[in-house]
Amino acid sequence: MRREVLGSSEFWNEWVDFEYDSIAHRKKIDAMPGGDANYRPQYLFELVKSYFQLILRRYSRGDSKSDLVQHFGGLLDTWEESEKLGRNVWTAEQARTRHAWTVNLDHYIVCFWLTGLALTLNIPDEQWQRLVALMGNDGEDALLDRVIASRQSDRKIGTTLCFPNVYQRLLDAVDALPEQQPKALRVFLDHWFVSLKNAGHPSFPPSHRTPYWYTFGQINPEGGAYFGYWCVEAVAVAKAFGIDDSLCLDHPNYPGDLLMDGRSPRYPDAVAAAQPSAPARGWLRRLLGK
Repeated sequence: MRREVLGSSEFWNEWVDFEYDSIAHRKKIDAMPGGDANYRPQYLFELVKSYFQLILRRYSRGDSKSDLVQHFGGLLDTWEESEKLGRNVWTAEQARTRHAWTVNLDHYIVCFWLTGLALTLNIPDEQWQRLVALMGNDGEDALLDRVIASRQSDRKIGTTLCFPNVYQRLLDAVDALPEQQPKALRVFLDHWFVSLKNAGHPSFPPSHRTPYWYTFGQINPEGGAYFGYWCVEAVAVAKAFGIDDSLCLDHPNYPGDLLMDGRSPRYPDAVAAAQPSAPARGWLRRLLGK
């Protein structure tokens, strides 16, 4: 059964297959001679996004946690090739706006998601070291650096948050007394989605200050872009700091099965069709602050 309340098993099967086909097609196109060498680094990073979106689509569909880790190898290979080629293409300013957590909200979130997936799926040490090297930004963020340091003891820890309007509540949960951490984690989760809107750096145009995937579940979700609204950041913190997440397990955005399969709600097809049911619309309105 599905973990994601929206959609049906048929929907998730269709779009998981589509993502597999998209990855294969992109790799085939990339192997062809010619093409725009200046665009190839970005083309490959779009393929990186397809890999982690595939992981989240499969999680939404209800696939076993143990089946998700297989996609990390291809993701890392592709990201490394993108970075290698990009060094000959990007200007210093382009490289900064692409990679710096302090300015690029999308990239910060992707790195947080990949860190959370890596920790909860227990990727091998060799892959972990490659991931840390690709993410970079050592000492740039007071929260994500600490999450990474839970497996990388020599990680330099930042002194400020890159995006405090979104993540101060999550840092508060980390710093809370043990008995207060479960409630504080839930408070962050309840505010997470709404707080992301327009949370990006003011140097970016307004259209790039909200995560690229933010409207995927609201505008034409049946079109296939939607891969779930999963707050991997919360489960990453629960894993890294041993926080009791039991208060979060019923939250529609909390991917609790990443820690241990069988804890998160499941939805048979009779409960919800491809369009949101009335209860689903209710939590979606609350999620959007409407």
